[in-house]
Amino acid sequence: MAFPLASLLLDNGITFAIACGSVSLLFAIWLIKSLLSIPSGTEKMQFIANAIEQGAKAYLSRQLISISTIGVIIAALVLWKKDAPTAVGFVVGAVCSLVAGFIGMRIAVKANVRTAQGARESRKKALVAAFSGGAVTGLLVVGLALISTGAFYLLVLKYAPGKEINSLVGVALGASLISVFARLGGGIYTKAADVGADLVGKVEQNLEEDDPRNPATIADNVGDNVGDCAGMAADVFETYAVSLIGAILVGALTTAAGAAGAAIAYPFVLGGAAVIASIIGVLYVNATNAKPAVALMGGVLVSSVLSAVAFWPITQQFFPAGLAMKDGTTLTMNGIFLSSLVGLAMTGLACWITNYYTSTEHGPVRKIAKASETGHATNIIAGLAIGQQATAPMVLCIGSAIWASHAFAGLYGIAIAVMAMLSMAGIIISLDAFGPITDNAGGIAVMSELPAEVRKATDELDAVGNTMKAVTKGYAIASAGLAAVVLFGSYFVDLQHHLETGLAALAATATPEVLAAAKAKVADTLGFSLNDPKVMIGLFIGGLLPYLFSAFSMSAVGRAAGAVVTEVRRQIAAKPGILIKGGDDKPDYGTCVDIVTKAALKEMIIPALLPLIAVIGVAALPDGAKILGGVLVGSIVTGLFMGIAMTSSGGAWDNAKKYIEDGHHGGKHSEAHKASVTGDTVGDPYKDTSGPAINPMIKVVNIVAIIIIPIFF
Repeated sequence: MAFPLASLLLDNGITFAIACGSVSLLFAIWLIKSLLSIPSGTEKMQFIANAIEQGAKAYLSRQLISISTIGVIIAALVLWKKDAPTAVGFVVGAVCSLVAGFIGMRIAVKANVRTAQGARESRKKALVAAFSGGAVTGLLVVGLALISTGAFYLLVLKYAPGKEINSLVGVALGASLISVFARLGGGIYTKAADVGADLVGKVEQNLEEDDPRNPATIADNVGDNVGDCAGMAADVFETYAVSLIGAILVGALTTAAGAAGAAIAYPFVLGGAAVIASIIGVLYVNATNAKPAVALMGGVLVSSVLSAVAFWPITQQFFPAGLAMKDGTTLTMNGIFLSSLVGLAMTGLACWITNYYTSTEHGPVRKIAKASETGHATNIIAGLAIGQQATAPMVLCIGSAIWASHAFAGLYGIAIAVMAMLSMAGIIISLDAFGPITDNAGGIAVMSELPAEVRKATDELDAVGNTMKAVTKGYAIASAGLAAVVLFGSYFVDLQHHLETGLAALAATATPEVLAAAKAKVADTLGFSLNDPKVMIGLFIGGLLPYLFSAFSMSAVGRAAGAVVTEVRRQIAAKPGILIKGGDDKPDYGTCVDIVTKAALKEMIIPALLPLIAVIGVAALPDGAKILGGVLVGSIVTGLFMGIAMTSSGGAWDNAKKYIEDGHHGGKHSEAHKASVTGDTVGDPYKDTSGPAINPMIKVVNIVAIIIIPIFF
């Protein structure tokens, strides 16, 4: 059955997606204007907000210089070893990832002070200000991903036909590599400042959160913006773009002649339709009077239901007779549609599971709070156990999603499930950016000495925002696991295509003996079996990468946090009057900001380049293609488990501390509270540095493997 947009979608599906992305950008601009119309508070509030903004801008500017140098070198290597379209794609992906991060930071620093001002009037106004700021980031990131990927594809199709598919891998590599840098650098910055501020301020000096007497408090608030906002925005842009490109690769490489066009355009159109649904979800959140957590999750539900309704007629129009594949099979229309529903269902399940393990409303967080009564060690033990337990339901759901979508529509079905899941990114990232905005708003309220009821209002929103941050990290890691499976499948499909093309060329000139040996070699390379020790070696190497990556990033946070602790102690010892309210001694915020800025920029380089170096090193080995297949699987499996466990533990530790601060188990300054602060500081790099950064890391491994196939094999 046709519907009004039928011909548009079939003939101009990518153009339709670009148009939807443009609508998303226009709506985000309207939200910005609405946000800026809210007063920015008192002069003191504006002064503090400006200090946070200047610190965030200074860090991102210095990060841009560091990343650009590495990016230029890699772009030159891609140009040398591949071709110009792929190199241009790398630059497009890298620039868009950087822009997404910068936008995320800029909007957050404008929204935080307006959220604090809104809290002076009502909780509803504070909610609208914070969520509008988050929605700008979410919708801009998704719109940018659709526009950049779609426009690049169409331009290469026009000016370099035949290279439009392979060159998209360059876009994915640029986005992923920059995302790793953004996640790592921002994560090291924010958690070094946070840990340093908590250990001296809360544990040693019994200061409140964001007390202006703490010399590290400005650095801590800056970190929320460069880590949670800029880092997450770059991360989700990368995840969205890579998932879209993965679906395009699978559609182009596995479908029969004449069917590839619809298979390529379909994921674009799903993304475009979901953007419109996300806009409606944002409007719902801002209009409803429900409690914050209910309103936010209600927006996700509205967007998901509307997307599901839209996906059915779209699928009908694209595949009325199914989708013909190269192997002679035909995927059914119903199977492809059901695969998209699997992705939407995974969005809800990933959010629900993470919410259960990290929200103060449920048992896991309360168990950690209870364990805090008996000391620091029992708090840590409980938090580690909760994180490891959280892997079970999430991985079972991911496994079920892979099985179901593959049963419905093969590898293409998995790709569509991933794309459907990521199509919700606009509304999901709105929730994520909501968290650091409310956190900063609370900091501004305390440092501006606003009434206690204002801080209470921002604390309530911050507790919800903290859960939302954990929920969206669970969503991002679950989607990354599914996306990595698609990329792994793309690696083998692309490798097979490359080797068989080489055999066809060899057949024209080689002797029968040489050709037979070459065929045997190709069959052996593509025979991915656990009986082969080379595959097992690859599995071990791949499994090692997330552990080594996390070790580098965790150590970086520890070293930088130690430097902050030393500096805060030095300032308090040199100027004890800092601790006297209204005293003449004032803390030097700038030194702490400078310490974490330098540390983050220095420490992010080695772990960010680790996956790139590892893949190229393995590919250079004899039988590197087979070993590399094992590396991809190993990195996906251990990376997925580590990412889920670390983000779940970190979020649960953080909310266990907030639960105690609300008056449970002795309340603030009790022994249980001190133990919970220790757990929170351990969990900080878990949930905001290492855990989330594993997400782009495992995709970098897979993307680099795809891009080097014609170079090494």
